[in-house]
Amino acid sequence: MRKFFQEIKADLKFKTAGPGQKLSEPSRAPREKPKAEAAPKPRQAPTDEAQMAAAAALARLELKPKGKAPSCSQETIKNQVRRELMAEAAASEKGLPEEEKEQEEGAAAPSVSGVYFICPLTGAVVRKDQKEKHLREAIQAYFSVDPVAASIMEIHTFNKDREKVRVGVETMAKYLDNIYLHPEEEKYQKIKLQNKVFQERISCLEGAHKFFQAVGFETKTLPVPGQDGPEEEQFYVLKEEVLARLEDLKDRKEQLLSSEPVRARLDRQPRVFQPSPAAARFELPDDFYNLSADEIRREQRLRTEAVEKSLMLRTRAMREKEEQKEMRKYNYTLLRVRFPDGYILQGTFYAREAVSVLYSFVREALRDDWLPFELLGPGGLKLTDENLAFNECGLVPSALLSLSWDAAVMADIEAAGEEQPRSPLRPELLARVETLP
Repeated sequence: MRKFFQEIKADLKFKTAGPGQKLSEPSRAPREKPKAEAAPKPRQAPTDEAQMAAAAALARLELKPKGKAPSCSQETIKNQVRRELMAEAAASEKGLPEEEKEQEEGAAAPSVSGVYFICPLTGAVVRKDQKEKHLREAIQAYFSVDPVAASIMEIHTFNKDREKVRVGVETMAKYLDNIYLHPEEEKYQKIKLQNKVFQERISCLEGAHKFFQAVGFETKTLPVPGQDGPEEEQFYVLKEEVLARLEDLKDRKEQLLSSEPVRARLDRQPRVFQPSPAAARFELPDDFYNLSADEIRREQRLRTEAVEKSLMLRTRAMREKEEQKEMRKYNYTLLRVRFPDGYILQGTFYAREAVSVLYSFVREALRDDWLPFELLGPGGLKLTDENLAFNECGLVPSALLSLSWDAAVMADIEAAGEEQPRSPLRPELLARVETLP
């Protein structure tokens, strides 16, 4: 039987060996090698369906029994799927495509860490997003020092509708004025809290009730005659000891009328950099743009409209108007001034501040603030009109300017033979000079 199967195998091997060749014939040419395969196409990003299928496959692999070790190729595929899913999940959590995430990781450091403010009550420097919270805490702490002044700060600072504040403050001042002018009239020493005027003009203002309590009013429930019999209502009643200090009451009224909102001052964050060819490169944080979700949607809509407008013929006035509208969406601007010796002075400003503020900022940084100079914008344009705002000059959200000394004055200084310092900037600024990244 074994011999029978061996004969069958030998016969099959002979038939599949190909055509024969005589011993007297020359050898055949060697068979051509198959052509190299075309280069594989670049791998495309997986579609949503492919990603779902990969996730399902990975889940099935996880559920299989672990009795037998997986093959090498199966383990490789499994690890690759896991890596891709983890990378896509991390990118989706950040809200960015994978390509943008890689670009963001390699982005340069910001030119400034953010927008900062100085609290006028504490002197603390706080970030823009912490400004309101810090102001509120500072005013609350001031109640232990001067409750009347603190309540007035609340009224003027935390009520955003300026017209309502004006009307409410004038009504409150009228209450105090009536008491001061008619101290013998008891009716002026009581204020009904449910009074329509009081409710509509005063009670709605934050800090108003604290003000009345601070100047000497106390809450009392008093009977009020009605049609069906006496009723009780809430009143503010002036304490008797306050009547002996009517001049103080008058001062409180004047203080209430003359006060302004407490505003944190923008921190210029003055910095000086070594001469650098990278002076015109800016990397700004989100604080300089300050776009909310609604504003982002509006920007998308405006871009769509801009594409449609590009197909239309527009006059020069129309283009300039749109450019000004584009500039007005920035709240802040980061400006750098390059001195003739190459040093760079940097500061943060409101986009709607006047150019004169920049001149003052530069002058304060000079060792000799009397030296006359001019500032040149991008393209060498002189900023002669100091009343123009930065956004009107196109200096937002950032710009590099150049400083030019008055040639006649500098010639007189050189002719006098006076020894000049290595830089016109103040020594305390030069002491912390930095290098641009």
